[in-house]
Formats: sequence, structure tokens, C-alpha cells
Amino acid sequence: MPVPFLGRLHPTEYFALVGSFLLVGLEAIIRILTLALPPFLVQLFYRASRRIFNRFSSPAQQRAEDKKKTISTSVRDAADFVELCRLWGYEAEEHIVQTKDGFLLGLHRLQWRRGEEGRKVNNGPSSIRKRVAYLHHGLLMNSEVWVCLTDEQRCLPFELVERGFDVWFGNNRGNKYSKKSIHCSPTSLNFWDFSIDEFAFHDIPDSISYILDTTQQKSLSYIGFSQGTAQAFATLAIHPKLNRQVNVFIALAPAMAPAGLSNGVVDSLVKASPQVLFLLFGRRSILSSATMWESLLYPPLFSRVIDMGLSFLFNWQTKNISASQKLAAYPHLYSFTSTKSVVHWFQIIRHRSFQMYDDDVHQPMSLSTSSKYSKVAKYPTRNIRTPVVLVYGGSDSLVDIKAMLKELPPQTVATEIPHYEHLDFLWARDVNTQVFQHVFDALESFTNAEHTKEEYDRYFFARQESLIGSAHLHDGGPRESESESSTIAVASEDANSPSSYTHRARENEPSDDPALLVTPIQTSFITSQQTPETVAKTARHEVQWQDDSVGTSPSSPRVSKVKFSGARRGSDGSTISVDGMRGGKGISLGASKTADGVVTRTVSGSAGTPISSGDDSKVSVKKRK
Repeated sequence: MPVPFLGRLHPTEYFALVGSFLLVGLEAIIRILTLALPPFLVQLFYRASRRIFNRFSSPAQQRAEDKKKTISTSVRDAADFVELCRLWGYEAEEHIVQTKDGFLLGLHRLQWRRGEEGRKVNNGPSSIRKRVAYLHHGLLMNSEVWVCLTDEQRCLPFELVERGFDVWFGNNRGNKYSKKSIHCSPTSLNFWDFSIDEFAFHDIPDSISYILDTTQQKSLSYIGFSQGTAQAFATLAIHPKLNRQVNVFIALAPAMAPAGLSNGVVDSLVKASPQVLFLLFGRRSILSSATMWESLLYPPLFSRVIDMGLSFLFNWQTKNISASQKLAAYPHLYSFTSTKSVVHWFQIIRHRSFQMYDDDVHQPMSLSTSSKYSKVAKYPTRNIRTPVVLVYGGSDSLVDIKAMLKELPPQTVATEIPHYEHLDFLWARDVNTQVFQHVFDALESFTNAEHTKEEYDRYFFARQESLIGSAHLHDGGPRESESESSTIAVASEDANSPSSYTHRARENEPSDDPALLVTPIQTSFITSQQTPETVAKTARHEVQWQDDSVGTSPSSPRVSKVKFSGARRGSDGSTISVDGMRGGKGISLGASKTADGVVTRTVSGSAGTPISSGDDSKVSVKKRK
């Protein structure tokens, strides 16, 4: 790689570059010395770091460490994915898939509810038939990040298993479970010569093909986190056939073309020359010394170091993740990947384009660097036909949702959780109440790979119902506008955690394809638990948004009517206050009342008088322009 010429970087950035080389060199020396140390000296360093932590920690921090210490320690010390699942009573299977270019990838599978162990699932005509969900991790991670939680209720895979899904987990080449190839050894440079391109062209499609062959299913649902979403964007864009095998793509903390790092010096350094990472970390695995620091440092101190790094690079404060969860999960956070894959990300950041890896790196003054003679191919993400559902954090510095929606197909739907950061979608203390219902709505609505209008109708109704259940109303106006927001209180473990949340829904422009046009005016659907025979016996679910223009002037308030039967999701009989209505006028949805098997609700205005209530469960909500 050519060394950047003077003037390409700011003088302070050259100091940062020199300092980085010194730190990397120092770390290499420490690592070599650590490998040569006998075990008793390693334990000595560990105990010393514990004493340092206790000396500089407040009593409150030490109490937080002791809280849930037993389960946190068990999760932290679990050796692998299978052991993590056994802590909660689930048995996991391990599978190996060989990619077309010879890498051996580890897959994990959770197919049994507790008590179902040993029964055949998706294996022949006499087996239990279950829908398949595929989960894929992020950068520098492996499949363990999905199951290293301190509460079973906050673990998305366990919830999916209990809902009757056959849940599979992927692993990228090079990580803990995929560190083998039939062509070369992990000690060779060739083994680590891969980027996001190889994930998209081989790892994801070959894993999905293996899963569908094994389960004898025609399609599956894809749930990705962080880079796991970028890999799905890329592979769905270049594999048309795969769009017929993935019935829905749910992107948690989606990543496509981040604006950059929060630290200005580091950000400008890697943007100026992404290849400098090869000088810092070599051409094999990046940050492979992380496991060394984990073994040397006392766990709370190791968690503190991780928090400092996340704050330094991304400005994430991790206040939504409890101290006990950090102690349990951070040791499972890191897994191996290539330096080249990280360089690929910084190429994307530098060019502000979700593009393939640029192998043709020229001299800075070379005329061939002009786009007139060379252009790196972009992933054609607008070609994706699979329904795309984005759930992102409003406090996530890696998400530029407006830029992302411009590059995605028009049927894409996005929902924001404003106070969430990146890792919150895995481990936040309230992830089950904030995120899971958005996932379940998409999974229950898109059940096959046909991507029909009826599926979109079903999804928009379910989504609307969940947003109402989260004290969130959408006025049914033009899409790509943020809907009215509302706030409800959530429990927190400390005073610094957010005390409320606001969900915002954002959708792209409607598609020109008639098959994809969705009208939120009136929707009827069959739920996944119903059959065509039972639908005729159940009440019809409808959402109606209409203007009561008769007998009103043009300046009269618009009236939105919500018609439903049965208890809606998100309602447990508790009062929900809606404060984000137009004009600053709030409404209150009172506790549900049951009479003769029919659920009715009283909707009160600001004065506490009923607006509308009836046996047909109609609720009229008056909204101001």
C-alpha cells in the first residue's frame, strides 16, 4: 500500500498514526510476554486488576456487580453456544456447511421447545412442521451474542422457539465456529483474504441453501443484526433467486453506509486511507489480542474498558444495558474476522456508498484513480424484492436512516426507537418490550416467499395495531412522514437510564408495482393461528381511517376511526396516556372492561368525559390539524 504523501493528512492525524503504531507494537510485546507467562502469574495480574477496580469503584458500582452475580457468572463462563442454551433448558444442534469456495461454516439450531427434545422437526412427513427463522450476527461477533442474556424473556431466539419456530443461527467465515477451510490453514494469509463480498456471495446464500434443504422448507425468515443486515442487503441484491427463498428480512440496528466514527481524529484517519489498517493490524485477523485482555482483566474492569472503547469510537453510552448484562455478555462480544473486512467498511464510509471491496488501490497521484477510468460496483439494493422491515435506534451513530431508505426498495418500512443505541437491540434491559413485537408482527404477516398484497395488508394492520398498543397513533397520511409520537413510562434499574420511550414509524414511498401497493384504509387478514374455516366464525379485524366531512367545515378536525374486536396487543388492562397528539391535546385510553365476552374501551378527552364507547368496540379518536 502506498504511504500517504504529506498534506493528505492533518498534522494531528500523523501524530495519531504514529501513536497507533506505538500502541499496537506495545500490545504485541505484552501479548508475547503473556503467552510465555506461567498460569500463576496470569492469575496474579487478574487479582491485581480486581484490586484496582475495587479501589476506584464506588459502593454503588460494587453493588451493581454483585447483583445477579450467579446468573451473570454462569453466562460469562459458558464455553460455547450449546452450553449457553443449556443454562436455560434448551438443547442446541451443531451443523457444518461447506461454501462453494471451500470454507466450513458452523451453524446452530434451536428446534425444540422445552419438553420436545428428541422429536422430529421438519424432517419428513411424520415430523412436526415449523416455520424457519435464520438469525445472523454482526461484525466481530458470532452466534453466541443472541443467547448470552441474563433473562430468558429478553432472549429473542428463545421467544421464537416458544412461538413454534425452527430457529437457525449463522456464523461468518473466520469466527470462532467457522475457522476452517479445505484449501488453506488459518495461519495463512489466503485464509483471511475475505471481505463483505465473500459473506454476500458465499456465506449467506450457502447457509440458507443448506438450511432449506435440511428442513425441507421453501423459504425462511431472516433476522439480522448490524453487519448481519448489511450482508443480507448485499446478498439479496445480487441473488434474485434468494428473494424467493426469504419471505421477510427484519433488520435490527441496520448497517449499510455509516457516516463514520464519532471520534474525529480516528474517523478522518481511516477515511483518508482505509488501507492504513493493514499497517496497524496486518493482513490476518484483526484485534486478535482481545481474548488476551479478557483473560488478564477483572470482568468489571474489562466491561469498563469495552464501554470506554464504545464511547470513544461511536459515542455510545450503553445506559440501556444493565451492569450485570455487560458482565455476562461482553466476554462473548468479540470473535475473529479479517482485517480486510474492516477495511471494506472504511472504504464504504469513505465513499459514502454501499459498494464492493476496492482491490484496485492506486498511488495517490495516479491518473487511474479518476472515476472516468475506474468505478467500484455498488450493491444494487433497490433490486431487493423481499419485504424489508427496519428497526433502528434514534441514538445509534451508525444509522443514517434517510440515506438508507433512498437506497432500498419502496416497500421498505422503518420504525425508530429513539433512545436506543446499537447494542441495545441485543441486550437492552427492555428489549423484549421495545423490539420484539415489531419482529413478531413481520414474522406473522409474511409467511411465504410470494410477497403478495395480502401479506403487506396483513403486516400494515398488525403494525398499526402494535403502534396503537405502544400508545402510538398514525394518522394514515402520506407515507415517509414520521407519525405522531407518544410516551409511556418504562421501568429502569438506575436513575441514569431513560424513563420513557417514543416509537416513530417511517415508511418509504409507495411502489409503482400494483402487487405491492398497500392501502391502510381497510384490512382483513387470517392470523397464523387461524384456518380459513375458523375465520368465518371470528370477528373481522378492520382499520378504518376516514374523514367525517359531512356536516363539517373545511377547518373542522379530522376524525380517525379505529374499529377492532377482541383485546389488542399491548393492552394488559392498564391505562396508557397518549401525549403526542396534534395541537398538544392528549387522550387517555382507559382500562379495558369486559362484558358478555366483548371487550370495550372508554376513551376520555382532556376533561375525562367519554368520547365514544359501544358494544361494537368502536373507538373514535379526534385529531386536530
